[in-house]
Amino acid sequence: MEFRYLGNSGFKISEITFGNWLTHASQVENDVATQCVRAALDSGITTFDTADVYANTGAESVLGEALKGERRESLEIFTKVFGPTGPKGHNDVGLSRKHIMESINGSLRRLQTDYVDLYQAHRYDFETPLEETMQAFADIVRQGKALYIGVSEWTAEQLRAGHALAQELGIHLISNQPQYSMLWRVIEAEVVPASEELGISQIVWSPMAQGVLSGKYVPGQAVPEGSRATDDKGGARMIKRWMRDDILEGVQQLKPIAQEAGLSMPQLAVAWVLQNKNVASAIIGASRPEQIADSVAASGVVLDSVLMDKIDGAIGHLAERDPAQTKSPETREA
Repeated sequence: MEFRYLGNSGFKISEITFGNWLTHASQVENDVATQCVRAALDSGITTFDTADVYANTGAESVLGEALKGERRESLEIFTKVFGPTGPKGHNDVGLSRKHIMESINGSLRRLQTDYVDLYQAHRYDFETPLEETMQAFADIVRQGKALYIGVSEWTAEQLRAGHALAQELGIHLISNQPQYSMLWRVIEAEVVPASEELGISQIVWSPMAQGVLSGKYVPGQAVPEGSRATDDKGGARMIKRWMRDDILEGVQQLKPIAQEAGLSMPQLAVAWVLQNKNVASAIIGASRPEQIADSVAASGVVLDSVLMDKIDGAIGHLAERDPAQTKSPETREA
């Protein structure tokens, strides 16, 4: 496992992060989820990402129990705040001081830790003054409940504003967590350049485009039983945009490229996002422990310019690149 600095800091994380969105306390049983976490640890992953909104706080509890007994100093544990939690009352959502200060305490309790390494604003909150949000984050850092601050799916303009306030408050805003893959490249035009200027890294989610880049979905054929495309708990909805025949045909053209590189299709997809120097880590998930070792082998892989050009030739024209696709909900859910 290779490690990279997160933003303009001395803090290192594993190039592969294990995330439990759409799986723990939701799609898979808790004992299997724990096996996945153990497999991640065995593979050299030290960085774990979750959020209080995942399975309405359930995913945090599963992760906390799975990591119980591990040396805390050897782990990097990330969580997020914004989405509706608990009974989803009018203050159970967003980035108000009230919700942030209450949410960090709940996350720490469920994760069974005194602090998180990175506390992230899961989306931008248009209904709360940014000054209020950043002051709450600064207080959490000063209380020792979080070491660093990050965000998720913020635009370049929002990153600039948040970073400026963080500097004024003397805290470190060092990361952004966007979607990024061969098929979803919306951060490249604006977010990445701004982040490079500000000293912010990307921790990217869905590097395999919800599993489509694994190549297991073949145009004209029934989707595999038990795959994400058949999951009615959220997986099928998330993957739907990628299930067009032209995209699936383009992905099939990646198979000989992966073979040429000596990689599996999942390894090629994860290695591709890691070629971007502004990406500190790629988040992977798993519903079975054996899936983890395959993705982890992408750490440290270097794809030369010829291979990168071949990948672009196969599916570059199918990728979404519009910067306007980086967005947060204009209103809260509650």
